[in-house]
Amino acid sequence: MDEKQLYQQKWQAQLDVWQAEIDKFKAKTSGASADAQLRLNAEIKVLEGKINEGKAKLAQIAAASDDAWGSLKQGGESAWAALKSAFSDAASKFKG
Repeated sequence: MDEKQLYQQKWQAQLDVWQAEIDKFKAKTSGASADAQLRLNAEIKVLEGKINEGKAKLAQIAAASDDAWGSLKQGGESAWAALKSAFSDAASKFKG
């Protein structure tokens, strides 16, 4: 398996973990008051947006030629780190 495929697997696994977290948050939200549900549902939409951003990055990598992959890798790493941080910040509102 080449490096590009390994990165794709790594990032897909992270997206799967985040989706599982969102599913847990949705279950947690269902037991909350109506006001809390509104607020938490808004946060879930933010998190789902982050998942969609991640899927778009993953699709970009999958579509890249092997030559383009080298330059995409560096940008992808920094974009993925920013995405991970944003997801973590939004998810922290559900913990505690």
